[in-house]
Amino acid sequence: MARPEIDWDDTDGFTTGTVGDPGRRVFFLQARRSDHVVSLKVEKQQVAGLAEFLAGLMADLPPLDDDAVADAATAAQFDDPVEADWVVGSLGVTYQQTTDRLVLIVEELLRDEDEQPAQARFPMRRELVAAFIHRARDLVAAGRPPCPWCAAPLEPSNGDWCPCAN
Repeated sequence: MARPEIDWDDTDGFTTGTVGDPGRRVFFLQARRSDHVVSLKVEKQQVAGLAEFLAGLMADLPPLDDDAVADAATAAQFDDPVEADWVVGSLGVTYQQTTDRLVLIVEELLRDEDEQPAQARFPMRRELVAAFIHRARDLVAAGRPPCPWCAAPLEPSNGDWCPCAN
């Protein structure tokens, strides 16, 4: 059965956000074009990895105007409450030099190998990408503090105690 395919020519807003408390947060990527919002469930590590990969790509491109990045961040607000359109399996990024757009390519995670995964293609202005990177880094850093010995996330409900402290 064919799954939905999203292939936009441009993206008005792109951000990440969470639902829930640290330690139990669910992460989302959210893209907007006009009144159409697509919310995709992702893992925290996918958000962190995507932000760092995009930051590396952006470092090789001409610098951006800070005001344009701030405007993009304002325009790319996270819509809450969220219901995921689907769960992300893989992420890819390309750069279109002719339009100066970074293109995020997303494929759905499927449990049934007989199905075709949903796919999305979101071309984004570099200002949107820069705003996403800042927000993603802030969200990832806002999680539970790591154990100083093993770096596993500490659980506030047990007094931030880690089993490796035995």
